[in-house]
This record gives sequence, structure tokens and C-alpha cells, in this order.
Amino acid sequence: MAISDNSRQSLLPSFLYSSPSSTKRVFGLDTALSNANHHHMLPRLPSSNVVGDAGAPSSRFVIPAPKEKIEMFSPAFYAACTAGGILSCGLTHTAVTPLDLVKCNMQINPTKYKGISSGFGVLLKEQGAKGLFKGWVPTLLGYSAQGACKMGFYEFFKKYYSDIAGPEFATKYKTLIYLAGSASAELIADVALCPMEAVKVRVQTQPGFARGLSDGFPKIVKAEGAGGLYKGLVPLWGRQIPYTMMKFACFENIVELLYKYSIPTPKDQCSKSLQLGVSFAGGYIAGVFCAIVSHPADNLVSFLNNAKGATVGDAVKKIGLWGLFTRGLPLRIVMIGTLTGAQWGIYDSFKVFVGLPTTGGGAPIPAVAKA
Repeated sequence: MAISDNSRQSLLPSFLYSSPSSTKRVFGLDTALSNANHHHMLPRLPSSNVVGDAGAPSSRFVIPAPKEKIEMFSPAFYAACTAGGILSCGLTHTAVTPLDLVKCNMQINPTKYKGISSGFGVLLKEQGAKGLFKGWVPTLLGYSAQGACKMGFYEFFKKYYSDIAGPEFATKYKTLIYLAGSASAELIADVALCPMEAVKVRVQTQPGFARGLSDGFPKIVKAEGAGGLYKGLVPLWGRQIPYTMMKFACFENIVELLYKYSIPTPKDQCSKSLQLGVSFAGGYIAGVFCAIVSHPADNLVSFLNNAKGATVGDAVKKIGLWGLFTRGLPLRIVMIGTLTGAQWGIYDSFKVFVGLPTTGGGAPIPAVAKA
């Protein structure tokens, strides 16, 4: 079905993305397209929501992008965002597989895996260095699928809810747009993640269950049916949806505040290296907030897994309210902050590579009231 030009017009372009004209200046499109038209290499493009890269002045750092132009909010735009999500989430989660492996075993068997350093020691002694990446295949596939849905659908729902709200309310209540868009995207993303997560956890925590995805996946299906792959879906939603809402809403607002108060130059005049640095910084700070907000629940899960028959009340009484918020928090802040910062850095780097602007950053322009 054909998509009209009007349907592709964003109601939030002023603060979600840089303007088309400014994007052309940053990427050096004005000169490049003029030269290309002179030599009959490229047709003249209309001044619409089209972004791309055809080179940049030598004084600027710009990641080279393909020659194809991607129109904002077109099918190609959402496909590019989906591909960026695959890279950003799949690669980062796979990279921290050893830490995830130790953490899972600490929760399941705390008497054997008493801490991070001793946990690594036990794994190295029993399984060697190769054992530190046990379950990396379902991790890569699962979180790549999750990242594809999370980023691709986030961009889609953010635009969709903005259109429903209208320009005035979408600008006024932009944080609600971020929260609703990220929650909707994560709801779908976890459905894609859940089967691989089920295989990963069992491979990593049940000795002798399976060597990896190739034998673990059919073993679960044979024993429990396809439903066995989705037994953990509801708890996964309970953990991931609030986390993701915080991650996206914080990132969008933090990036906007950084450009507004910390960087004297408007975003459309900043170099791409600076813009990507802002994306990483915004992602890291957002990750800190995510870690703080989700940390009490993480401590509760660890306690309940370690103490058979214990209740939430027992956990609060044993650990204390202060302990729920602070025990192990520094390590979690470093881990989640770095992971989230890397994800946004990779995601926006890929967007720049294909000729799209980085996420967020401009100040909103109030909607003009009709007479």
C-alpha cells in the first residue's frame, strides 16, 4: 500500500531529529548534490524529509554513508532503525555473556557461586575459558531479535502516537509519547526474546542440560511443547517494560537537556563525532537511572532465588529498605550504564552511517495555533 507524503510528516521533527536543511549542511549535501546535478549523476531532490550523505568538508568528522537516500518515516527508515537495533543490542549483550553467566549461576546456586570473582574462578576451573561464553548463541540471536523489535517499533510507535496526539499535545506531552512508544515496543520485543532467553538460562545454569542452542531448543520443545519456551514471558514483561520505559524516556530528555544547557552550539551545527558522544553520554546517564530504579527488584529476585520459601516481606526484613536500594548498586550502575551507553552509541552510529540523523536533541517548537 502506497504511503502518502503527508503520512510521513512527523509531528515531532523539531525535537526528535534535526531538520532536513540542517542535515544537508552537516553532511555537505548542498554542494555535493549541486555538483552531481551538474554532471547528470543524480536527479535533483525535492526539499522534503530526505536525509543522506554524499561527503563532508575535511574539517568535519563524518562517518561515510551509502549513496542511497533514506526518507524519514518511510519503510526504509524503519528498516534501518531495525538493523541498528540488531547491532546495538545483539553485540552488547553477547559481549557481557561471561558476566551474565556468573550472575545467573549466583542466583541459582549461591553456595557454589558466592561472588563475582569466585564465580569466575569456579567457571574457569571447571569449564575453562571457553565455558565463560556458554550460551552465547541464544544470547546473540535472542537479543538481536529483541533489539530489532525494540528500536524499530519504538521509532514507529513514537511517530504513531505523535500523529494521534496532534502537534500541540505531542510537543507538550512528549515524555508520555516516549513512555508509551517504548512500552509498546518492549511488549513485542520480549515475545521475540523469550524463547532464546529460556534456552540461554537453562544452558547456563543446568549442568548437563545441553551444550547450546542446537540441542537445548529441541529438548525444551520435546519435553514441554512450544509453550515451554514462553513460560517466563510474563515475568520478562514485568522486568523489561518498566526498565525500557525509563531507558528511552530518560535518554530522549537527557539528550535534549545536554544540547540545551551543556553544549553552546546547536545540534545541527555540531560535528557528528560530538553528536555520537552525546548519544553515548545520554545513554550512560539513562542507564544509571535504569539501574537505580530497577535495583530493588533485582535484589529481591536474587534474595528470593537464594532463600527457599522466602517472601517479599522476609526479603525487606532481612536486607532492609536501605539495603534494597544500595546493596551491589555501584557494580550494577557501571554495568548497566556502560551497556546502555554502548547501545545508544552503536545505534546512532549506524543511523549516521546510513545517512540518518542521531536520535533526539532539538528544542521543541510550539505548535502554531490556527486562527
